[in-house]
Amino acid sequence: MNRTDKIALVKSLNEVFSQANVVVVTRNSGLTVAEMTDLRNQIRDAGASFKVTKNRLTRLALEGTAFESISDLFTGPTAIAYSDDPVAAAKVVVEFAKKNDKLAVVGGAMGETVLDEDGVKALASLPSLDELRGKLVGLVQAPATKIAGVLQAPAGQLARVLNAYASKDEAA
Repeated sequence: MNRTDKIALVKSLNEVFSQANVVVVTRNSGLTVAEMTDLRNQIRDAGASFKVTKNRLTRLALEGTAFESISDLFTGPTAIAYSDDPVAAAKVVVEFAKKNDKLAVVGGAMGETVLDEDGVKALASLPSLDELRGKLVGLVQAPATKIAGVLQAPAGQLARVLNAYASKDEAA
C-alpha cells in the first residue's frame, strides 16, 4: 500500500468515525472467508458496516473524532463494526461472537462514552431503534383499540340479551 492509498484510507476512516454513533472493536483470529462473509452479511442486514482495519492507520483516523479515546484497543488483528443505530452493530457482533470463538469483542465506544466488553454486551441487549419504534406505535395504537372495544361492548351485550330472549320465546 503506497502513501497515497494510506492517506485516502485514513481520510475515509475519519469520515466513518465522524458519522457513526457507535463503534465496536473486535479481535478476529482465524475466521475463515465463509465465516467472515456470513458476519458481513449479518451486519449489512442490520444496517451496520464491518471493516478489517490496519491499527496504525486507524489510530491516525481516530484523531479529532469522538472515538479518539479507544485508540488503545487497536492491537493485534482487529476489525471494527459501526452504525448509526447505537444498538445494531453491537447486537450482531455479540451474537456472532457467542457462536464463534474466533471472534472476540474487545470494546468500543458510543459517542464519547468508552465501552469495555461488558458495556458492548449490555448495549447489545437493548432493543434496536426499529424495535423501539414498533413498541411506541403499539403503545399509541393500544388506547384507540381499547376505546373501540369498550364502545362496542354494550351493543354486543344488548344483542346477546335480545338473542337470549328470542331463544327463550322460541323454546316456550
